[in-house]
Amino acid sequence: MKTMKKLYSLLTILILGSCTQDFEDINTNPNTPVNVQPSLLLRQVIYDYGEQMSYEGFTAGNLLGQYTTALDFNLFDRHNLKSPQLGGNPWPIFYQNLRDNEIILDLSTDNPSFKVYEGSARIMKAYMAAALTDLFGDVPYFEAFKGQDGTVTPEYDSQESIYMDTDGIFDNLQKGIEALQSYNGTIALEGDILFNGDLDGWERFANSLKIKYLMRISSKMDVSNELQTLFSEGNFISENSQNAIFNFTDGEPNNFRLARLRIGDFNNFVMSETMDEILTSLDDARISRLFRPYSNSAGGDEYNGLLNGIDASSTIVSLADYSLAGTIFRENTGLLDANFMTSMETHFLLAEAAQRGFISADAQNLYEIGVNQAFEYWQVALPDEYLSGTGALDNGDPLENIITQKWISNMINGYEGWIEYRRTGHPQLKTISASLNNNLIPVRMPYPSEEEALNNQNYTTAANNTEGNCINVKVWWDQE
Repeated sequence: MKTMKKLYSLLTILILGSCTQDFEDINTNPNTPVNVQPSLLLRQVIYDYGEQMSYEGFTAGNLLGQYTTALDFNLFDRHNLKSPQLGGNPWPIFYQNLRDNEIILDLSTDNPSFKVYEGSARIMKAYMAAALTDLFGDVPYFEAFKGQDGTVTPEYDSQESIYMDTDGIFDNLQKGIEALQSYNGTIALEGDILFNGDLDGWERFANSLKIKYLMRISSKMDVSNELQTLFSEGNFISENSQNAIFNFTDGEPNNFRLARLRIGDFNNFVMSETMDEILTSLDDARISRLFRPYSNSAGGDEYNGLLNGIDASSTIVSLADYSLAGTIFRENTGLLDANFMTSMETHFLLAEAAQRGFISADAQNLYEIGVNQAFEYWQVALPDEYLSGTGALDNGDPLENIITQKWISNMINGYEGWIEYRRTGHPQLKTISASLNNNLIPVRMPYPSEEEALNNQNYTTAANNTEGNCINVKVWWDQE
């Protein structure tokens, strides 16, 4: 037995020795590039983020924004946000894509041949960082994306600093615009599935984002001068043809992910009572695009919504009594877009700015442009009397009407509807059926459990600043 052990040890030494000799040469794959091309990364970041967040926005975001409700697997819909089910954990989506985008940014600033990528990389960084902090509040940012430098437990930065400091949201938008304007090379921006390499499109995108984020922080500081300048210059997304979107297809692999769910999971989502009441009160023709008549309707053309947050263990409901999401979200996803920023959203934001007196402009005109473009975006004909009847700006509270129309138009971006509700209080969301959050509508997403395990010290500080990672603690721009 001892002899066998000695032979085994000798063989092990010989094997290890032979494996380590010339290891680097032997184990280098000549077909694997040492450096990734920014064009490939840009395409990946735009598609991966847009595809995943469209799914997230429809599943979890639409529950929070009360566009749809869940019949089952609905702890999240009952506002137990620490129990994501079909969606509800966007944290890794943000950090994976922000990390890859940071590689593009580093390449663009280190290598003159890649300079054309700087503007789009800075704008995408601002866009994704804003979505991240608007959901969670304080997050790792300035020390994040530096794992290759040894920083694996980054500190959490305040939302205010992420918005306002150097290398923050506004700074990157401005630097991105300057990089676009100063670029005089001949190398094209490849991998750009938003604007097909059109640098002017990226500049309009950045200015629309400036309008959006200035409105978002408008309760914290005077944003009138900056908004007025942006409006007067007019270099923002102003037509649907300029939207920051990419198209899904009807078939795999680039169709909307809801089309790939098993039918039982898709049938989990039905129209919410909130959406039903708003669309019905407006006699809004978009209801037939966004939803389907419920199976048990007498005439086969009626719609019905369910109050969010039922207790599925004690409340029995029949799928046939409620309206499923429209075919555009499953059978006909070639008609659907991954939506980053649009003309309709830009015009609704400007209409709100005019209505609040932040800019000198015709709020009604901006509102009506937004409504027209929203119907066009969803491929529904605008009824002749809509803007003089139920959809008129002065049919009730003008400010509520502006924000409600923006809420309807953003159904593919449900998180946005929830974020803007938190900022404005519109539209009036309902107390859900069986709340697991003391009948309160959450005002932030909780940090995921893996942060407590992997970045414990910094997580603990952030959790303490939010009363134990509480979903009822407002983010910076939402605090009075």
